[in-house]
Amino acid sequence: MADERVIMQADLTKIASNLNAIHEDLNVIDREVGSVNNNVKVVYDEIGALAAEFHDFVTAQQRVNRLQQAETRLVQIRQELKDKYGHYDVVRRSATGILQADDLEIVRRETISNLTEELMITTPGYWLAPCLVALAAWINDQPELAERALKEGIRRNDEKTSLFFALICRRADRKRASLRWTQRYLANQDPENLDRNSIIILDAFASGLLGHDSEGVISKQLDKWMTHLESQPGFTEQQKSQWSDAIKLKRKPIDASSYPYLRKYSHTWPVLEDILEGAYLHAEMLGYLQGIFSQTVSTASLKEQLDEILDSLVTDFDDEELPLRKKEKFEQFIVDFNGDEKRARQNMMVEESAFEEHKDFTQLLTDAAMKPESSHASVSTQKFAFALSKDWVTDAYKDVVAENRSKIPAQIEINVDTFNGVTTDGSNEEELVSQFNALVNAEKAAALAKCVLSMFEQFCLFGGVAIAVIGVVMMVMGSTFLGLIAIIAGAGLVLNHFSKKKRVDANRQSIENQYELKRNNGIQIIRAIIAEVVDFRAEFAGEDSKSKDVLDFLAGIRPEQYINMLPGSTRKVSL
Repeated sequence: MADERVIMQADLTKIASNLNAIHEDLNVIDREVGSVNNNVKVVYDEIGALAAEFHDFVTAQQRVNRLQQAETRLVQIRQELKDKYGHYDVVRRSATGILQADDLEIVRRETISNLTEELMITTPGYWLAPCLVALAAWINDQPELAERALKEGIRRNDEKTSLFFALICRRADRKRASLRWTQRYLANQDPENLDRNSIIILDAFASGLLGHDSEGVISKQLDKWMTHLESQPGFTEQQKSQWSDAIKLKRKPIDASSYPYLRKYSHTWPVLEDILEGAYLHAEMLGYLQGIFSQTVSTASLKEQLDEILDSLVTDFDDEELPLRKKEKFEQFIVDFNGDEKRARQNMMVEESAFEEHKDFTQLLTDAAMKPESSHASVSTQKFAFALSKDWVTDAYKDVVAENRSKIPAQIEINVDTFNGVTTDGSNEEELVSQFNALVNAEKAAALAKCVLSMFEQFCLFGGVAIAVIGVVMMVMGSTFLGLIAIIAGAGLVLNHFSKKKRVDANRQSIENQYELKRNNGIQIIRAIIAEVVDFRAEFAGEDSKSKDVLDFLAGIRPEQYINMLPGSTRKVSL
């Protein structure tokens, strides 16, 4: 009997020890599960923010990669241009050099002839080479050679050859010959399909370099072109669209560091960014116009001014270079917009008109006014183009302003974590804070409602006590082994109850802390967003009001200042 009791006590001690170990393991698991449960919501809340940050990072990295690619491609394209057409540059540089050398009489005429003949041999097919041979023959009084070379130049490129010699003859003060070349050039032009080099004639005309007779020829021709184009269906709508697209090219990206809270916490931000960029356009456009019209008329001599125009003719890229020049311009847009390919393509769609071999007269004016770098227009031509197109520009600008204003959102979204609110001008700040507080309270209550003891865990206290009491009774009645087991089991249930209750209390406190942190951070963010909304509305209104300055400036342009008309011209200068 004694041995049996020893065995029973030994076995019970081992069982109790194992139960305690299991109990401790359960407590560890409970604590870990509770910690995981507490962190799950935090993790889910952060996933959205991390996803947005990752998307921003990927977009930024893509732009960096595209920017580097564009810089590399620019080098390659320019090298290809040099390899394929670099020999043209030698011919181009020689054109005005020959004229200036002849003016100064410091180069032997035989040297000029030898140079032009060498260029003719080394650049087969290029229109300018035979023109330079004709020029050298003219200088050397060799009419037969000059005529043969002229015929070859006209065969290679009639339009450019005619333009070239119209300017050369005017430079030599041979007005009648210049007039004939000008008439030859204009006679071959279609106002709906003008050669892109027609800007050269406009340049010389606007600069007053072609003399009284030539001005008469050109002004009458322009009058015919305008009358013809205005008679076409949809002409006015086309002008508005054409000028609107060109005006929008002056839009610049806003500072990427501006309005950080609206950028991060408002789904309305893309629209806000777009309209603010549209409002900044007004200052850009006003500065652009002022920069053009504030420049004074050149005081250089007639020959110097004509040499500049000749340079623009001969140095302007030829048609065979267009594909590479367009690629160069596109990659340059990528660089200008810091790797933003979408924006580069949008601008290139509008800019491409400057690379077209032929265009209508009004597109020529638009390109001259708004894309002088691509169209190679002088300041005089820009003034002329704006003056001639004043009414179209004004109407188009009003459309651009109206379009931008139509996109102004009545309400601005505020999206902070799970909170979504709206504001018009920031005046409902306290209402939004109150709504956010209510949301946090509701979410906290919902979370706390889930963080309670289960039915079993609540039963453990009373059930454990009851089982332990039964165990004591059993031991008193002589069932020592079973009674001890019942007491241990009851104690285990009671311990489990208090352990789970401790974990639940800790979790509830963690929830309280988590939502109080959310409340404090959220309120700070909402107040910061409201402050930015107020600043944004004020800044937009200020920048948008500058559109009136642009329209006032355009209204102040008097076309008669920039268009010299012959007496009796049928076209009114107040277009």
